[in-house]
Amino acid sequence: MQRIHFSGADLARTRLRTSAGPLVETAFAAVLLGRGVGAPYAGWRRQVGKRLPPPRPGQGPGAEADELVRRALEYGGTEAARTTPHGQATPHGRAAPAGPGPTGPAHGPELSDVWRAAVAPYWDKVLEYLETDCEARGRAVMAGGVEQLLSTAHPRITWTSPVLEIPGGPEGDIVLGGRGLVLAPSVFLNHRPGQLIWPQDGSGRPTLVVSAPPRPHEAAVLWAEPDETTEALGALVGQTRAAALRVLRAACTTSELADRLGISRAGASQHAAVLRRTGLITSRRVRNSMLHSVSPLGLALLDGRPARPVSGPRGLRREPPARAAVLPAV
Repeated sequence: MQRIHFSGADLARTRLRTSAGPLVETAFAAVLLGRGVGAPYAGWRRQVGKRLPPPRPGQGPGAEADELVRRALEYGGTEAARTTPHGQATPHGRAAPAGPGPTGPAHGPELSDVWRAAVAPYWDKVLEYLETDCEARGRAVMAGGVEQLLSTAHPRITWTSPVLEIPGGPEGDIVLGGRGLVLAPSVFLNHRPGQLIWPQDGSGRPTLVVSAPPRPHEAAVLWAEPDETTEALGALVGQTRAAALRVLRAACTTSELADRLGISRAGASQHAAVLRRTGLITSRRVRNSMLHSVSPLGLALLDGRPARPVSGPRGLRREPPARAAVLPAV
C-alpha cells in the first residue's frame, strides 16, 4: 500500500486535470489487453480484437504495468504525456514509443500499435467522458474542499487526514514536500484503484491517476463503432488536432484546451496555431488569454460535409483554403 502524506501547502496546491494524457492511457490500455476484462470493457475488447492480435498466453501485466507507464512517460513527460503515441515526433523532438521494449516483439504489440487500435478510435469520446467525471469531482471540491475530493477519489482509496492510502500498488510512504498533487481520472486504468506518476525531470507536481471505469450505459456510448468520418478526420489532421477541433465546438482558452486534451499548454498552443493557419479555427485575445473556436470550415470538416462557398466581389466564389487538406498528422 502507498501512503501519500500531505501538508497544508500540498492541499492548497492540489488540483484536478481532465486526463493524464494519451500516452498514459495507452499504457493502461496495453495492460488491460493482457488481462480478463469485465462487462464495461467487453465491447471495446471485441472491437480491438479485430484490429490487433490478442496477447500470447502468459502476457498478463504483472510488473510490466509500471514499466509500460514508465516507458510511455520517457517519451512524453508528465502532466502527463505531451503528444499521441503514433510514431510522430513530440514537441520536444523525441519519437513516440515504437520498437522493441516491454511491448516489443517478444512481449506483444507495441505502444504505437495499441494507440492506433485500442485508444485513438475512441479518444474524443474518452475525453468527453473524463470531462464529465472531472465536473463531478469539481462539485465535490465546491461542496467540501480538497479533502472531500481526496476522500471520494475512489471507493478503495482511503483519506485519513493528512494521509491518502492507495492499495494495490507498491509499498511505501510518499512525502509530497509542498509540491501538491494533480488528480486525473482514467478510463483504462483497471488493474489498481490509483497509480502515482512522478514528473520525469523531478520538478512539478506528481500526478495521481485514479481508476474511473465506465458504467454499462456509458460504455455503450464510449465503445460505439467509430464512423468513417471520425477515422478520416483523424487521418487527415492527426488524432490530437481532430480531438482539438471537437473540443473547440465550444470556445475555450489555450489552457482549457490543454487540460481537455491532456497535453501541455505549449502543445495546445502549437496545435491551435496550425489549425488557425489552415482556417479550421479562429482565435481572439480576451485580456491575457487566447480564446479559440472552430470556424465554419472546421465545422464542415467535423460534420463530413462540403464547406459552403463564400461569395466574393461581383459574385465570384472563393474556394476554402486548399492547405486545410494537407495538415501534417500529429
